[in-house]
Amino acid sequence: MSKGMYVPKESQPKQGGAAASGKAKDGKRKIVAQNKKARHDYAIIDVYEAGLVLTGTEVKSLREGRASLTDGFVQIEGNEAWLHAAHIPEYFQGSWTNHSARRKRKLLLHREEIDKLSVKSEETGHTIVPLAIYFKDGRAKAEIALARGKKEYDKRQTLREQQDRRETDRAIAAAKRRQRHA
Repeated sequence: MSKGMYVPKESQPKQGGAAASGKAKDGKRKIVAQNKKARHDYAIIDVYEAGLVLTGTEVKSLREGRASLTDGFVQIEGNEAWLHAAHIPEYFQGSWTNHSARRKRKLLLHREEIDKLSVKSEETGHTIVPLAIYFKDGRAKAEIALARGKKEYDKRQTLREQQDRRETDRAIAAAKRRQRHA
């Protein structure tokens, strides 16, 4: 760039701010807890992202990466979505302000999403399960899914498909290695 040339402000390099400190808001997810058992036990129909209403000690405990969703489930009560039985342990350095580990937590969703989930979850065999808790742009989020329970033979079929996929991937990789060395 030559001296004295006009450069618009938006194309000038930024100094300081979020980009310099390494905390750019690029929408990356820092996963705290996942519910892998839910993906095994349920056929996922629809996935939603919901905000979580948390206390300060819960957020600090989550930032340490401490949470479990294994027994968690979501219920719609009075036009509000609630996350039940998700375990966020007490914060070690918390005092009398500490939270209860398994309290129910409010989920922040749009009215249309709550209505849709409410209607669908009342159908036979459908439920709402939490899949993950993560931080996105510094805010705690929960990934929840409308799901239908799998039968035992469906679970076996899914495991068989995963195993077949792994075996074909291994065979392709081995063939590529042989081809490179030949």
